[in-house]
Amino acid sequence: MITEIAILTIDPAKAADFEAAVAAAAPLFQAAKGCHGMGLERVIERPGQYRLVVRWESLDAHMRDFRESPGFAQWRALAGPFFTGPVDMVHSEVVGAYF
Repeated sequence: MITEIAILTIDPAKAADFEAAVAAAAPLFQAAKGCHGMGLERVIERPGQYRLVVRWESLDAHMRDFRESPGFAQWRALAGPFFTGPVDMVHSEVVGAYF
């Protein structure tokens, strides 16, 4: 299992519309092969910055199966117009869960 963390920056004045767009895109992730969960977090110290956190079965499930699918294009059509800069994305995996 891997976690995708995408840092998304938007105009803070459009936060409500952006959050609604991401909520509308949730079914696209839910239907994606190998997707085990998706959430959006607002960064408190940086207005307009969010973290999209998605759990994937594997790196291929995200980078190949989802990103090459119509669902990815639909996600970008919904959320992409709000982005004010490039998306910074990393993948991580748990190496220890201590409590």
